[in-house]
Formats: sequence, C-alpha cells, structure tokens
Amino acid sequence: MKRFRQFLPVIISDFEISVWKHPVHNHNHYELIYIKNGTGLHHLNKELITYKQGDIFLLGPDDQHYFEIRESTRFIFLKFTDFYLHGDEKIKDQWVQEMEYLIKNRETRLSGFKLNAADQAVTAHIYEVIIGLNTDIQTNERLIWLQIMAIATILRRNLPEVSNTQKQLKDMENVFAYIHEHIYTPDRLKAEVMARHFHTTAAYIGPFFKRNAGLTMRDYIGNYRRTLIQKRMSSGNYSLKQIVSEFGLTDESHVSKLLKTKQNT
Repeated sequence: MKRFRQFLPVIISDFEISVWKHPVHNHNHYELIYIKNGTGLHHLNKELITYKQGDIFLLGPDDQHYFEIRESTRFIFLKFTDFYLHGDEKIKDQWVQEMEYLIKNRETRLSGFKLNAADQAVTAHIYEVIIGLNTDIQTNERLIWLQIMAIATILRRNLPEVSNTQKQLKDMENVFAYIHEHIYTPDRLKAEVMARHFHTTAAYIGPFFKRNAGLTMRDYIGNYRRTLIQKRMSSGNYSLKQIVSEFGLTDESHVSKLLKTKQNT
C-alpha cells in the first residue's frame, strides 16, 4: 500500500476532479477533508461511505482510504502533522485534548461527520477563510491552526449522542469513546464510575470489556495513556510536571513508571 509522507507542518490543497487518481493509501499526517461540492463514495478502512456537498472527514495517520467520484467533486484538504499538536508553538492543553479525542473517535466510528444546516454554513465560511490563508502559509500558520480548532469544535458538537445507556454498553464503540474522552481524569475511569455511567455493575463491565476487546480495561487505558504521554515527551515541549498535572497523575515518578511499563496488546 502506498504511504504519503508530509514534512511541512500544514498543507492546504483545493482542487476539483472527476476521476480520483490516487490508489488506496495512508499517510504520516492528519487530514480534514471538506466536500465543497459533488457526490461519490469514500472508501475508508474497508467501509463504504456516501459523500455529498458539505460533508467532512477527519483521518488519522493509520486510516486507509480513496474516493470513488460519481459527480465532479471539489475537495479541500487541510493536512497537518503532529507539530500542530505538540510542536514548538504549543497549543493550550484543552485544544490538544479536543483534537486527540476527535481523531480517536473517528478511528472507532469510521464515518464522515454529518453536520446540521447551521454548522454546515459556518464550516463553509471557515473553509473560505482557509483558502484565503493559503496564499502565505508560513505567515498564516497560527491563523490556520485557529481555523482547525474552530472546525474541531463544530465536529465535536455534531458527534451523535446515544441516549439509551443500555444500548451504549452493548456497543463497544461507546465504551472506547468514553475512555478516550476521560483519559485525562483518572477518577472517571474507575470501574465503579464507568459502571454507573453505563447503568451496570463494576463486576460486569470489566469482564464485558475483556471479552469484547481482547485485553483488560485497565491495560487498554494504560496503553492509551502511555501513547499520549510518549507523544508529549518526544516533542520536547512538555515537562514532567506539566504531564502530571494534565493527566491527573500522582507525581513525576508515576510518569516514569508508566513509560517503563510493558505495553499490553
């Protein structure tokens, strides 16, 4: 499979085509793909998703995809690397967490975002701003990032809500989403707290998770937290004290212990 590599922090690509020329591929970066107009099919991680004007997709580095165009389509690709999450110009923790949650959530939902009419209109305007900033990306990098964060806010509030908590528990996707959302607040990841949220018992939710995920809930939470911490450490822009505070850990030695723990799969 072809893997596209990007070395610049951000690239904006605006084009209209009738035939998709790229093979199935993945990337080393993230992509916010906006359908300005046109219709077709998006082949994403072996799932088939119908797309139309106003749809938006968020892809992570491991996602595999290509488009099958039915009606000439104008795509606006906003491509950005980890630099924008953990780079020299640090973004406030709440925005880093917001984007991390959305990216992880997209990996489990495997579908495009379906925006309400009002948010579709706002998103269209934001992408017009992005296109205007494309004339000088180096000067406008900070402004482009602010547009990404605005889009992230819109995407987050359009995530589908499932009101039936019993149905939620039957769907592992919602259990994963809960963990990803609350990874920074350990108290909310205790078995008894999660059990109350899903209207079940602590004695049930652990075995349920192990049976459906193939590893214990504790191991999954530890692996995911460790991955996020390793990204922050490798960027060189976070102190141990900052990481302790962000993830609600006991002290700096707790971070070191987490990083030394063998990852369970």
